[in-house]
Amino acid sequence: MAESKGALIAKSVQKHAGRAKEKFLQNLGKVDRTLDDIFEEHLQNFNRQHQQATRLQKEFNNYIRCIRAVQTASKSLMEAITEVYESGWSGHDMLYVQAQSMEMLWQDFSHKLGDQVLIPLNTYTNQFPELRKKIEKRGRKLVDYDSQRHNFQNLQANAAKRRDDVKITKGREQLEEARRTYESLNSELHDELPALHDSRVPFYVTNLQTLFAAEQLFHAETSKVYAELEAITDKLATECQRGSYKKPIANNVKAEIAPHNGNSTVQRTPVTPERANNNVEKKELVDNQSAVEKEKGSEKEKDAQKETDNQVQKDEVYDIPVGATLAGLPAGTLYRVRATYRYTREDSDELSFDVGDVIRVVEYDDPDEQEEGWLMGIKESTNEKGMFPANFTRPI
Repeated sequence: MAESKGALIAKSVQKHAGRAKEKFLQNLGKVDRTLDDIFEEHLQNFNRQHQQATRLQKEFNNYIRCIRAVQTASKSLMEAITEVYESGWSGHDMLYVQAQSMEMLWQDFSHKLGDQVLIPLNTYTNQFPELRKKIEKRGRKLVDYDSQRHNFQNLQANAAKRRDDVKITKGREQLEEARRTYESLNSELHDELPALHDSRVPFYVTNLQTLFAAEQLFHAETSKVYAELEAITDKLATECQRGSYKKPIANNVKAEIAPHNGNSTVQRTPVTPERANNNVEKKELVDNQSAVEKEKGSEKEKDAQKETDNQVQKDEVYDIPVGATLAGLPAGTLYRVRATYRYTREDSDELSFDVGDVIRVVEYDDPDEQEEGWLMGIKESTNEKGMFPANFTRPI
C-alpha cells in the first residue's frame, strides 16, 4: 500500500512537471498549442457572468443586513413613541396597534427578501465554483493532450529510424486516451457554458421581479400605517386646539366688560359654565333695575337699559380681535377672517376650508355651544356654515 501511494505521488509530480514544461515550450513557441476560439468566447462570458453574480450576491447580502438593522431601529423608535404618547391622549390604543403592524411588516419583508431573493441568488452563484473546477480540469487535460501529441510526433520521428513499432503503438494509445479525456470535458463545457450564460436572463427576471414586488408591497403597506399614524396625531392636534387637554378654568375667573359701540375693539375670556351663571345674575340685576325705573315711570330709560343688556350679553360671548374691520359688514356678521392654513372638518358641524378662503364670523345659534378657540362662520365661496379653529385664520 505504501509503495502504491508513493507511486501515485510520483506520478502526480511527474504530470505537473510535464505540464509545466509543455506550457513553457508553448509560451516560447517551441511547440504547437491547440486553440479553440469558440471556447475562449464561452470562457470570457463565464468570467464576466461569474463576476457580476458575485458582486450582486455581495451587495444583496449587505442590503439585507442593513434592512435588518433598520428593522431593529424601527422597532425601538416605535416603542419610544408609544411610551411618550400618553394613555389619556386620543388614539393611544390605535397607535399601539399600528406600531405592532409596522413591526410585522418589517419581519415579513425581511423574511421574504431572505427566502425568496437571497436563497435563489445563492443557488445561482453556487454553480460557478463547480464549473470553474471543470474548466480548470479541461485546461490540464488540454495540456496533457498537447504534450502526448508532441511526444508522439517525436517518437514517430525517432522510431522511424529504429523501426520500434512497440513504442509507436504505446505512444499512439496514450495519445488517444489523452485526446478522448480532453474532448469529453471540452464537449461538456461547450454545452454547459453557453447554457449557463443564457440562463442569466430568466433568472434575473424572476429574482428581480420578486425583489421589486416585495419592496413595492412593503412600502405600500407601511405607507398605509404611516397615514393612520398621521391621522391619529392630527386628531390629537385638533382636540388640543379645542382645549380638551387643558386644565379647567377656576371658578373665580371674571371677565372685564367694556361697552361695544360697533367700532371699538374688545378682547374677552371665552364663556365657561361659571360665566354663564354670572350672566344670569347680571340679567336679573338689570331686570330689577328696569322694574324700579318702570315704577318711576321712565319708559325711555327702560328701553335704553334693555339695549345695553343685549349688547353686554353679546360682548360676553364674542371677542372682536385686534385688526378686524367692522365697517361695511353684511347683516349678522361680527367680522371677517381669511384662512392661513388648510383645515378638513372632523365632525359634521365643522367647516372645511383651504388657504385664502374668506369666512364671515357669525354668532352661535346657541351661545352655550361655543368652545374655547373655536368660532362659528360662513364660508363666502360656498355659503357653508360651521365651526372652525380660530388659530387657522387671521382677521381682515
